[in-house]
Amino acid sequence: MTSPERTERLVLDGVLTAAQAGQTVGGLLAVQRADGAIPWFRGGHLDPWDHVEAAMALDTAGEHERADAAYRWLAEHQLPDGSWYAAYADGDASRPTDRARETNFCAYIAVGVWHHYLSTGDEAFLERMWPAVASAMEFVLRLQQPGGQIGWKREPDGTPVTDALLTGSASVHQALRCALALAEHREESQPDWELALGLLGHAVRCHPERFLDKSRYSMDWYYPVLGGVLRGDEARARIDEGWDRFVVPGLGVRCVLPNPWVTGGESAELALALWAMGESDRALQILKWVQHLRAEDGLYWTGYVFEDDALWPEELTTWTAGSLLLAVAALGGDEPTVQVFGGERLPAGLPPDCC
Repeated sequence: MTSPERTERLVLDGVLTAAQAGQTVGGLLAVQRADGAIPWFRGGHLDPWDHVEAAMALDTAGEHERADAAYRWLAEHQLPDGSWYAAYADGDASRPTDRARETNFCAYIAVGVWHHYLSTGDEAFLERMWPAVASAMEFVLRLQQPGGQIGWKREPDGTPVTDALLTGSASVHQALRCALALAEHREESQPDWELALGLLGHAVRCHPERFLDKSRYSMDWYYPVLGGVLRGDEARARIDEGWDRFVVPGLGVRCVLPNPWVTGGESAELALALWAMGESDRALQILKWVQHLRAEDGLYWTGYVFEDDALWPEELTTWTAGSLLLAVAALGGDEPTVQVFGGERLPAGLPPDCC
């Protein structure tokens, strides 16, 4: 188990002690495979986005070698077009269970690689991972639509799905900024990426009609803030508008309306979004509420159906624990996490026209 000394940065009053944080990180390490893959849970599947989220959480606890192994898994199993499959059985690269290739899943490597570099200063790691990041971003941007939004995925036969998801595009927005930070660090100009970022930000901020209507899902509510598109008054107005619809006091955040189901991952991500817009008090309150999902082994149940008083599904998911650790790290001032999710030092891209 990770020692409390390595997780002091993850102490947050009312949320985690150092020992509890160590237990949670130990739970993540127990799920990680020897080859670096981090499935949702052993026997579950791995998707590239949640794999990166868990790896980032390991870096917040100083488990840099294990995080490095997770990124090495991505580099070793990247497909020729720069993508990864959407799901792999138990993280086994030889057993993909969903051969679609989702754009926001593939883009997220840039967020993780930049976070790991900021956590370690490891230039050799950056040199090794840059080709994978660049190739992934090119795959993603080949699916950008004329309106700026990012097409959802390619089907297993390669057919592009040009319908766009607001949550996915907002996540890609964050990833593009991190990819540009990597490029700037390497002194490799990427003007096409900058233009793509400006167009994407404009679409997310100003053109909801360009995205599939998923407004029942809380992620579509807060992700424009979490992805760094909205800040200031715009962010506060968006969060306040949806607060009473999605937030269940004392329990957390609904995943989807009207279901009586709060989920740990969405709750932790909302806390990150609140922190990013300067609402640390509300963020802390959410993280305190969600501790009812904590299990004895330090991991977290995916969700809770409050009308039935039932944990559901009965899964202790690495991405739930990972998102919570990242939110705690941000509130605690962990500098790499602050930079990646606060975004003040990330490239802004070319400014789009006003809405």
